[in-house]
Amino acid sequence: MAGPIAAGVDGSLESLAAADWAAQEALLRGTSLRLVQAWEWKVHPGAVVPSDETQRDWAARLLHEAEERITGLHPDLAVTAELVPGTPVEALLSSAAHAEMLALGSRGLGGFIGFLLGSTGLEILAGAERPVVLVRPGEQGESEPGRAPGAGGAGREVVLGLDALRPSDEVIEFAFEAADRRRVPLRASYTWDVPPVHRYAAGLPGPTIDPRLEAEQRSVLTEVLKPWRSKFPDVEVGEEAVTGRAGHRLVEAAARSGLVVVGRRVHGPGRRGTHLGPIAHAVIHHARCPVAVVPHP
Repeated sequence: MAGPIAAGVDGSLESLAAADWAAQEALLRGTSLRLVQAWEWKVHPGAVVPSDETQRDWAARLLHEAEERITGLHPDLAVTAELVPGTPVEALLSSAAHAEMLALGSRGLGGFIGFLLGSTGLEILAGAERPVVLVRPGEQGESEPGRAPGAGGAGREVVLGLDALRPSDEVIEFAFEAADRRRVPLRASYTWDVPPVHRYAAGLPGPTIDPRLEAEQRSVLTEVLKPWRSKFPDVEVGEEAVTGRAGHRLVEAAARSGLVVVGRRVHGPGRRGTHLGPIAHAVIHHARCPVAVVPHP
């Protein structure tokens, strides 16, 4: 059996949506679900901090309620609930390291809700060793009659955002596997820059891009995807090689997809921070469907 799917819970609607998504993903993969609740509160200057016992009891109650909810919805799913001492960053990064992926609740535009505020949530995203999926309430999707339980917009395509000039096997494989499990199409979106020679001065009409250049970029994308088409012959693949801003293109695609997959380049030791790159940053804050951020070298 594959490793568990982990979900961070804190009692908020956002975290419950993440737990629902993670439960459906675990069913798709034939594995278990691990609910994780950190119980140490972040201390603000001048704030009255409840005792450790009060914090722990409060967190345990929320965790138990989330566990009961998931087991009620999915009685055949193996669910474990883990109450972890420490901050959310410490607890969730540790849990993610021993799971197939980690699901977190998100508000999208404006950042995270509950204990995942601003840089805290970004630190989890930027520091996780495994894929992290952000889920908003109402966007995790439901299973359709006659379809295997689906996670993240049953029946809607999976969108893969990739750089065809520097492709990542980890990101591509994650997207193909997601589409294959859901039995939905995959749309590979590659946004490329127009070479400077084709650009024009402000205020002047721009020339039409050479069709040979467009064909060349489409060919690059096709070659990158060719071995993956062979590995996943049942996945219907659509290719999109376009110009513009990659983040904007993917956000548009998210409006009609069940899952968007983007990559996050892993930096060397000592460079851990909250920087995700402009494309991932735009998508996680503005996409309307679940977003998977996959780390890669």
